[in-house]
Amino acid sequence: MGAALALAGRGRGRTAPNPNVGCVIVREGRVIGRGWTQPGGRPHAEAMALAQARDSAGADLYTTLEPCAHASPRGPSCADLIVTARPRRVIVAMRDPDPRTDGQGSARIRAAGIAVAEGVRTLDASKAMAGFLARRTFGRPHVTLKLGLSLDGRIALDTGESRWITGPAARAHAHLERSRHEAILVGRGTLSADAPQLDVRLPGLEPRSPRRIVLGRSAGAIAPEGWEALRDPRDAASLVGVDHLLVEGGAGAAAAFLAADLVDRLLLYRAPILIGAGRPGIGDIGLTALADAHGRWRLDDARMLGSDRLEVYHRIRS
Repeated sequence: MGAALALAGRGRGRTAPNPNVGCVIVREGRVIGRGWTQPGGRPHAEAMALAQARDSAGADLYTTLEPCAHASPRGPSCADLIVTARPRRVIVAMRDPDPRTDGQGSARIRAAGIAVAEGVRTLDASKAMAGFLARRTFGRPHVTLKLGLSLDGRIALDTGESRWITGPAARAHAHLERSRHEAILVGRGTLSADAPQLDVRLPGLEPRSPRRIVLGRSAGAIAPEGWEALRDPRDAASLVGVDHLLVEGGAGAAAAFLAADLVDRLLLYRAPILIGAGRPGIGDIGLTALADAHGRWRLDDARMLGSDRLEVYHRIRS
């Protein structure tokens, strides 16, 4: 299942509105098929893995999401493909919340006499498909807020100079994160001051540069050529084809999304420097009681990237 989850990551940011699923087929200890949801949502991961395996009889099929039960003009359901292929077992990380499947895929496979095991590494699968689940649960993209900070929480000098707070390893990681999102957003102030390109500058990943969005403050806000305009953070729900949104620039934009409680994940790149009276990373988020700041974020990962420290936090939600 770990291999299937890794494959699911390959499709992140390119499969909306479909989930980014990973699939591995194993027979007698040897991988005979691998698949992940392709750009635009087809082929599905299971279909790709089954085609690669050719003969899956007697094998074990691992998939990060319950095989779909609904056919479409673009192909048969994965549940039907699996029934035809006759593997020995199907191991599923999590149930598909799509009402067109939601238990029906596993039921159809079991009815054909194929064993199905569910609930293997469900939490990891939910993280891998966070964008798909955010759309299903909240009706909006999964939002990541990225901040490159000094130790004292500054993103720039008072003059606005910010290149570079973090080192090359941290910046490369940030570009990898860009490639995993369909869209990236900055505030109008950041756009005016820095004219950021917001593309992916990693060899081989340049085509995965996300759509560029500027957050405006009025209904008449106009985006420059090659950009899209968003009036308010809650309007992110209307972004078609965007299940993963990266908020990358400006204390105002960061504060707006945090104040609206729309940030699901924090990426904090901390450089071992002190700036002092510089520009803060986050503006006013409307906090009136310190007690309200506690119990909202869970540290999920921390590592060194060169001389910088990356900390990844997830919003704790019921």
